[in-house]
Amino acid sequence: MGDTLEFNEIYQESKGSWNDGRLRFSKQNVVYKSNKTGKVDSISAAELSQATWRRVCLGHGIKLATSAGHVYKYDGFRDTDYEKISEFFKANYKVELAEKDMCVKGWNWGTAKFSGPLLSFDVNDSSVFEIPLASVSQCATGKNEVTLEFHQNDDAEVSLMEVRFYVPPGTADEGADPVEAFAQNVLSKADVIQATGDAVCVFKELQCLTPRGRYDILIYPAFLHLHGKTFDYKIPYTTVLRLFLLPHKDQRQMFFVISLDPPIKQGQTRYHFLILLFSKEEELRLTLNMNEEEVEKRYEGKLSKNMSGSLYEMVSRVMKALVNRKITVPGNFQGHSGAQCITCSYKAQSGLLYPLERGFIYVHKPPVHLRFEEISCVNFARGTTTTRSFDFEIETKQGNQFTFSSIEREEYGKLFDFVNAKKLNIKNRGFKEGMKGKNNEYSDSDDDQHDAYLERMKAEGKIREEGDGSDDSEGETDESFNPGEESDVAEEYVRALHLSLSFSSFISTHFPASLLVGWLSYLPPLSQKKQKDANAPKRPMSAYMLWLNSSRERIKAENPGISITEISKKAGEMWKQIGKEDKEVRVSSLQGRADNKKKPGGKKEDKKRKSSGGEKEKERGGGNDSFKSREFISSEESSSDGERKKAKKPKGGKPKPKSKVWRCHSDNQ
Repeated sequence: MGDTLEFNEIYQESKGSWNDGRLRFSKQNVVYKSNKTGKVDSISAAELSQATWRRVCLGHGIKLATSAGHVYKYDGFRDTDYEKISEFFKANYKVELAEKDMCVKGWNWGTAKFSGPLLSFDVNDSSVFEIPLASVSQCATGKNEVTLEFHQNDDAEVSLMEVRFYVPPGTADEGADPVEAFAQNVLSKADVIQATGDAVCVFKELQCLTPRGRYDILIYPAFLHLHGKTFDYKIPYTTVLRLFLLPHKDQRQMFFVISLDPPIKQGQTRYHFLILLFSKEEELRLTLNMNEEEVEKRYEGKLSKNMSGSLYEMVSRVMKALVNRKITVPGNFQGHSGAQCITCSYKAQSGLLYPLERGFIYVHKPPVHLRFEEISCVNFARGTTTTRSFDFEIETKQGNQFTFSSIEREEYGKLFDFVNAKKLNIKNRGFKEGMKGKNNEYSDSDDDQHDAYLERMKAEGKIREEGDGSDDSEGETDESFNPGEESDVAEEYVRALHLSLSFSSFISTHFPASLLVGWLSYLPPLSQKKQKDANAPKRPMSAYMLWLNSSRERIKAENPGISITEISKKAGEMWKQIGKEDKEVRVSSLQGRADNKKKPGGKKEDKKRKSSGGEKEKERGGGNDSFKSREFISSEESSSDGERKKAKKPKGGKPKPKSKVWRCHSDNQ
């Protein structure tokens, strides 16, 4: 028999819902830790007074009773566990594990017994069912009848709303009303909040982020009362799981976070966290509504009757003393800016992510708290909108995923080192053989693994420093789209592929990190945008531009003093008035002239085009300077077809010199 017995997947009932966890029996105590909330129940071995083994809905269960009157029930054991648990209890706790069967007759007439925090309904000394009185929210009485209403649990698929007991007359002692006696026994242990007496202290007009508004907080010995203009909330201290005190990134404000289970409700809205925001400069002098002896006796020096200091210090000190829980503060993490948090977004809401010693907490909308022990793995993913940021994904063992996006890439190194130091499973690395999800089974060799994304970030940071901190994306200018030029789609695809291989959780999950690094080495290096070739051929001018170049001087002559903008406007109006056929003829003629200028040694147009198309252009061109009249013919052109034939180069011989012909309207030629 060992010193301890440990059992996994042991269930504890909480307001109609089964929460799984781990149970450990040791020589000193019995410890149960819930997987859902992380809350720990510790029972000292000296306090155990009774242990019962019984068959329940989830197999077999153990019911433990303490000398202080508390009862703990754990289910999910197997039949074979009875012998070793019984021997362990006898050897270490000196308590016998008694077997007791539940009554399954189905009778609805029996005896109600109040034993500590439980109401047991028995038939023939066998328990039919038990009701934890802490789950009772209201107790109403009637004629020979008592009605119990219960707190609702959002995690339970089916909830028990109420139970009614018929109490026959004459069962109470000394002539007391049996119905009232039954109700008083219930209310003495029930979780019914009754504001009796004065508050210990009051904090006026505190700024609350969730639920939003300003509330007066009244501190009572057993519960917390939030009084606002619209809503009131009463929070028992038994529902407080954790307390957090977090500095804001601006170093001028403080968050005080209260984790609640079950949450407070307003309609269909559930608030699992109560978040208060304080300014560091606010001071307060606080006087408790108790005498000094009572304060010393009840709080054992944690509080004093008169206190002064910062407002957030007073609130956190009072809450710590009344709730009797530690206050969690950020650890040794420091981000790129020196703050103990990281600016990010969650569900399209901007907030702050705090890496703690045993988890992460995000404030403020919606608040999220993730413990390391419930995290399966984390992932550093590529940002969806820009490469200047990345996403931090957390996947829990229950299969839920939380994505914190828009984190500045300068925070990557700090966050990666923190996650690596806490030995969390990083999904981008892939999995080694034999590697498990437990934190304590990580080996030190992970520290030496090559991180391609980190190396790329360092390289880009070095390039930015050499460029005096300028951003390449901001230095680029917009360029017009040219269909004839080569597209940069291929280079952008390579750039996106670089980022995808660095960040993609899908590829990193299915392929080892060494293979990813090998792929990155085969990719072409990222380069700057291609420069335009100055010697590349230009696109041909459009029909309108050809016509405009030939008509610009004529438009200037017809409209003296016209401006450049007016020339374009006037040309546009004239171009619209020209018919489609005329446009084609003119453009073909102008294009031919342009081609002849570019190719001086090329062939001239054929006779048909010159005789038909050329004449039409001359007749229609009226007033166009580029079309010459019959009164003047250049010396480089012949006057007739015969002369043109003579000007041609004969085969096999030297070309004859061209003759210059001048024709004038005079009788003397």
